[in-house]
Amino acid sequence: MLFGIPSEIKTGEHRVSVTPESAKELTRRNKILIQTGAGIGSGYSDDSYRNAGCQISNSAAEVWGTADLIVKVKEPQPSEYDLIRKDSALFTFLHLAADLPLANTLLEKYVLGIAYETVTHPDTRFPILSPMSAIAGQLAVHAAGHHLQRAHGGLGKLLSRIQGAPAAEVVVIGAGTVGQNSARLALANGANVTLINDTQDRLDQFAVDNQQFLNNLKTVISTTESVEESAINADVVIGAVYSPGRRPPVLLKEDQIAKMQQGSVLVDVAVDQGGCFETTHATTYEDPTYTVHGVVHYAVANMPGAVPKTATAALSNATLPYLLSIAEQGILEALKSDQGFASGVNTYQGKAIDPGLAATMGVTSTPFNQAAA
Repeated sequence: MLFGIPSEIKTGEHRVSVTPESAKELTRRNKILIQTGAGIGSGYSDDSYRNAGCQISNSAAEVWGTADLIVKVKEPQPSEYDLIRKDSALFTFLHLAADLPLANTLLEKYVLGIAYETVTHPDTRFPILSPMSAIAGQLAVHAAGHHLQRAHGGLGKLLSRIQGAPAAEVVVIGAGTVGQNSARLALANGANVTLINDTQDRLDQFAVDNQQFLNNLKTVISTTESVEESAINADVVIGAVYSPGRRPPVLLKEDQIAKMQQGSVLVDVAVDQGGCFETTHATTYEDPTYTVHGVVHYAVANMPGAVPKTATAALSNATLPYLLSIAEQGILEALKSDQGFASGVNTYQGKAIDPGLAATMGVTSTPFNQAAA
């Protein structure tokens, strides 16, 4: 089996899908073809991959055209669609519910599309998505603090607590991995945090795990009214909801956002799946914000790409067990032997496999085991 690792070309993306350490483990069993410079943004030279046993190619077309499995970080960009080979296999973040042109391309080319974000595990729920969500959750607080500054369009309030001044009011919607990381960091900085979720159990567990911050923490069950009321009084609102395989629900509509205070900041971490605020559209690190009704919107669609040294290591560690399984068994057998891994299959043989994607496209999903029979 030949694993192909092309360079990432999405704006602001500096990660690479496999570290040299992970590559060394994989090349004990199979071959890796990596594009020249693919690891530079994460601090890994071509020589480090050569020393790990990888072959190096200066041609993206060669990597895409010869590999049995393409292993990426982010979804293929439109300029890469023509490079995708018919009946090939792709393992990466896909977020197809928010990118139907890509979904249709993968279906038309009969690509086996395995999405990191829908792979599941009994213990960690989303084992590949989780570390990237933790990073994004913390970066959301950093971004909010930066853009609260007057020079960056914000209302001029420090997110960290200062004696004699009112604390920042931070609302986090969603108590999954993103939301918990955002809430915990904001609390550690001294902000008052309102954590909103649609189930009580996660709110209770977060409170138990963070008892030292209880004086500054408020937990609230999500309703239309509670979300709006909290947002209107907030300096920062972080959208941290995740709907596997689907676009997330719209939590704040434009007329509600118009009621928020001028210079407050919305950070939509759900933007990869389409965003959870009605006024959201994806931005890049080159131009990360825009303002609607006086509210600063931050919606960078690949937030962990800003910290590639950290994010690449975490991502590669998370994907390595699955890549080793593929190396030992082959792609289809690895998927058939692990139901959680098979839940990552979004497209196969021209069929929408993931139920969320199928619902978005208005078609009936086909179970993977049925499609692969």
